[in-house]
Amino acid sequence: MKKGNLIIKNIGRIYQTDNNDRKMVKGEGMAQLPYLDNSFILIKNGIIEDLGIMDNCPIIENIPEIDAHGKMVLPAWCDSHTHIVYPQSREIEYIDKIRGLSYEEIAKRGGGILNSAKKMKETSESQLFDDAMQRLKTMKSFGTGAVEIKSGYGLDTQQELKMLRVIKRLKEESDITIKSTFLGAHAIPQEYKNDRKKYIDLILNEMIPEIEKENLADFIDVFCDKGFFTIDETKRILEAGIIAGMSPKIHANELDYSGGIEVGVEYKALSVDHLEYTGDAQIEVLKNSETMPTILPGAAFFLGMVYAPARKMIEKGLPIALATDYNPGSSPSGNMQLIISMGSILYRMLPEEVINAVTLNGAYAMGIEKELGSIAKGKKANILILKNIPSLAYLPYAFGENKIETVIINGIYP
Repeated sequence: MKKGNLIIKNIGRIYQTDNNDRKMVKGEGMAQLPYLDNSFILIKNGIIEDLGIMDNCPIIENIPEIDAHGKMVLPAWCDSHTHIVYPQSREIEYIDKIRGLSYEEIAKRGGGILNSAKKMKETSESQLFDDAMQRLKTMKSFGTGAVEIKSGYGLDTQQELKMLRVIKRLKEESDITIKSTFLGAHAIPQEYKNDRKKYIDLILNEMIPEIEKENLADFIDVFCDKGFFTIDETKRILEAGIIAGMSPKIHANELDYSGGIEVGVEYKALSVDHLEYTGDAQIEVLKNSETMPTILPGAAFFLGMVYAPARKMIEKGLPIALATDYNPGSSPSGNMQLIISMGSILYRMLPEEVINAVTLNGAYAMGIEKELGSIAKGKKANILILKNIPSLAYLPYAFGENKIETVIINGIYP
């Protein structure tokens, strides 16, 4: 990837400044957003070399400059949960949703994940790559600088490997930081409906060894929820993934109190995601862990589900990350600015809490908090210069417009 040299001057306020010793923020700390006024940022070889007040701004010849003219600057968003390698949109199922069918009902009819799996076999690797790269470019235009991408629409060895190879190529050719996740345990394919064990054995004995051989995945994920994978099945799959060098993540408690949160914490999952059904017992389990609770507002909104108790979780001392869950069936948007607005509108999160959730905490949920998520010396220069907006609160408030003027990734800007 190209890495740039740049100095940004006359910044009105840099939000989410850091001395690079915070790995996450939680509880009352989520309402705290460190900042620096009347400032500059110096970038060399794509890395933040220095920042400070304008009185201390160095004079350096032969380096590009941006005059921020008093505008605000933030770290680029870290979207820790997406499914953007998919073969086709599913707007036909959207009509079924309008007519009142539930997510589970559509899945039982062969829709949902199984529908995408069917289309996956008909779609070439090059087409998957081109479509996903275009989605990444759109996401970047709204401020995303890091993305986790899951497989899970293949549901057989050949197709899961195809998806993961596409993600590997995206890593190599996109300037955005990308992490890959193996999600073969996304659903039980139709041909294994009467023999679940056979499909799980396929994951354990064929998919995971092949993925390990080609080093295709950073994480392993399981949809541990009502109607999908049980607690015992989830444990077996996670254990095999861990042995193969993949860190655990969990789709948990989207449809019911599934035990997914407890399994995630037991296996030291980096994050447990969705969390619509999270009660006092689950909050207590999470409080005693290093697992990041990750809420996906787009899916709950699109599916008309109950909302995760974000306010209660924060008040009980938990951290929260927010991500798009960008996918063709339940959250067809990669716009993190919309997620920021949903965090405030639907979940009653303060602007500072939401920004922490999509920057430092999102980076933690991807295992990249040491390099991204805040503006600090030594971190990657993934930086957003906002338009001339009146305050930080305008970010969630004005949900229908793009508030970003310039996206800088690895010190490179348009």
